[in-house]
Amino acid sequence: MIERLCIIGVGLIGGSLARALREAGFCKEVVGSGRNPAHLQQAVELGVIDRFDTDPARAVAGADMVLVAVPLGAMESVFSAVHGHLADDAVLTDAGSAKGSVLEAAQRAFGVLPGNFVPGHPIAGTEQSGVSASFAGLYRDRRVILTPTEMTDPEATARVRAMWEAAGARVSEMTAVHHDAVLAATSHLPHVLAYTLVDSLARLGDHDEVFEYAAGGFRDFTRIASSDPVMWRDICLANGDAIELLIDRFIEDLRVLKGAVHVHDSDKLLAIFTSAKQARDRHIGK
Repeated sequence: MIERLCIIGVGLIGGSLARALREAGFCKEVVGSGRNPAHLQQAVELGVIDRFDTDPARAVAGADMVLVAVPLGAMESVFSAVHGHLADDAVLTDAGSAKGSVLEAAQRAFGVLPGNFVPGHPIAGTEQSGVSASFAGLYRDRRVILTPTEMTDPEATARVRAMWEAAGARVSEMTAVHHDAVLAATSHLPHVLAYTLVDSLARLGDHDEVFEYAAGGFRDFTRIASSDPVMWRDICLANGDAIELLIDRFIEDLRVLKGAVHVHDSDKLLAIFTSAKQARDRHIGK
């Protein structure tokens, strides 16, 4: 049971966690913090949080669990703001999509990685953003990855695990380096491709007609291009090395496909498409 949860960045991710924990009866009080009082007041009116304070240092006072759910570029400033203001029994965790950059931000802000800090990443979300898009079922049967460091207190990790499990998530652990490599392939690259495709088509001379006749496949593939651009800019900057390697590999694979199209290589095209279908059906389709 969490006595007081402080969420810094009450949007889709933080708001959905608050809703899920309330529904599960796992949290007595939720305090929100952020830069925009109007957004925080909306969160109060929606019943997501009980009260708010725009000053993170005041917001975390007395909280036994603190979740930082802000864009990666804002992590260090938030960590610096709460440094020295956390309760002795408080556990600090985050929801950042690139753990290497979060660890670097924490190191700079705190001077050392705190024992009560449990880096985490919920593998869940939608293309919508903001607290009005939050809902209690977002994490149900979805994965949450924790990347505790050598300095992390196992009891702190256990408390964060219990929180996410109460929200319905399946929790696993791995190193930050491994996390960033895996997520670059499964999340970061797909978003980069979706953004690039839509931007490329939008710059065509007849782009209005292109989008007018877009079918379901186009809508499914490009849905994630409606995600928050600021968040994804920060992710690309934070995990750039891993993303760049995958982009290079994808470009090479695309060149192979282009060559097969150019020479009308039916066997090559069929082999690529069959392999892709089998891989997706085996790992995702079911």
